[in-house]
Amino acid sequence: MKKYISEFIGTLVLVLFGCGIAVVSGGDLVATALAFGLAIIACAYVIGGISGCHVNPAVSLAMLIRGDITLGEFCGYVISQVLGAVVGTGILYLILASTTIGTASLGANGFGSLSASNISLVGALVTEVVLTFVFVYAILGVTSEKKYSGVAGIVIGLSLTFVHLLGINLTGTSVNPARSLGPALFTGGKALGQVWLFIVAPLIGAALAAYLFKYLNNED
Repeated sequence: MKKYISEFIGTLVLVLFGCGIAVVSGGDLVATALAFGLAIIACAYVIGGISGCHVNPAVSLAMLIRGDITLGEFCGYVISQVLGAVVGTGILYLILASTTIGTASLGANGFGSLSASNISLVGALVTEVVLTFVFVYAILGVTSEKKYSGVAGIVIGLSLTFVHLLGINLTGTSVNPARSLGPALFTGGKALGQVWLFIVAPLIGAALAAYLFKYLNNED
């Protein structure tokens, strides 16, 4: 149960601060990328020893494929992460509702008219698959050996910052189905109608990363 509570808290923090800073900074590229990256670094060194600090269903899927967690644990992780994202978005909604900023934007992902670059559906799909692949592959690499454990949180956080720098003006950068679902549920409308892509694409990218990592690192 402790690992599921940890995943709930970690995802809540990631969404609240990542999406929150994206909104209050007016979508500032560097500030938003750093917010998500720093949130992961902070969480990694607080809950990493308890749950592994996945805070992302795509990461949990990769760990399931690698054999680090069971199917039952995967389900528990995903439920905890989604609940954390929803509560994190809810807290952000309450905060923004008390300001002149308002709640029109909660950091939801999107394509077409919801994208800063008006990216197409296919473009968004490719972007999210590639960004998630890179992010998850970095996680698999840095968590594959104990000698990297001291720097794993920093590497993972910087990797998330790295992919955000490219993706923010394209899709808003998801690479995390829970992070996308929370804001979409509160925003509704087109954001909710498009959220399927930001659930499916990260899972595809994570699965590709996990299977390729297993293949390339199999000594048989």
